[in-house]
Amino acid sequence: MRALLLTLLVVLGLPLGQAVAVQRMAVALPGGTMVYKPVQSIRERRFANIVQQKTDFSCGAAALATILKQAYWLDVDEAHIIEGMLAHSDHDQVRVQGFSMLDMKRYVESLGMRARGYRIPAESLQSVTIPVVVLMDIRGYKHFVVLQRTQNDWVYVGDPVLGNKRYKFDDFVKGWNGIIFAVIGPGYDKGNALLAPPAPLTAKHRINDFQPIDDAQLMEFGFIQSDFF
Repeated sequence: MRALLLTLLVVLGLPLGQAVAVQRMAVALPGGTMVYKPVQSIRERRFANIVQQKTDFSCGAAALATILKQAYWLDVDEAHIIEGMLAHSDHDQVRVQGFSMLDMKRYVESLGMRARGYRIPAESLQSVTIPVVVLMDIRGYKHFVVLQRTQNDWVYVGDPVLGNKRYKFDDFVKGWNGIIFAVIGPGYDKGNALLAPPAPLTAKHRINDFQPIDDAQLMEFGFIQSDFF
């Protein structure tokens, strides 16, 4: 069976070890009608809508790419953003410390968009209703992730290394530096996928709790009326 699978991968030109989305076929309707249902691996689910980082210093680029791709539908990837940020940064500092929020701000502004950094108290996390970049300290390692939503006692993040994760509220606050980095501009998708991160496999109906926000709420983060046209 394994030999047959390897042969099929070679014939189809697929890299060995690469997870691929497949459709499972089943006879489910009277008369023998075939029904096709998409099948998603655990790894695919873990990184759904998240750009994975490919280097040790590119978590900021991957987090920013995630927001630009999912919330603004821009055709960018991690490599593209790394190149763009390097054009406006100190290369030696990047090699040692990685990219900073200032590097991200300069890159976003080079696209004709706006970037805002806000220092907010932990109790205001519930009011953050757009995906933003945040910096976390994970066991002494400074790491940029995407804050997707805060719901009840949970904070949902898109981690460029670990994929979609959720933290207990108090655990998240312990590792967060208190700043959110918002990308602002025209073309924002108020129903973007980052606002509805995959629910844990053991949870039920949790994804239905996430709803897009209206224009008035977006303007609290720095959007202006012309961004909606």
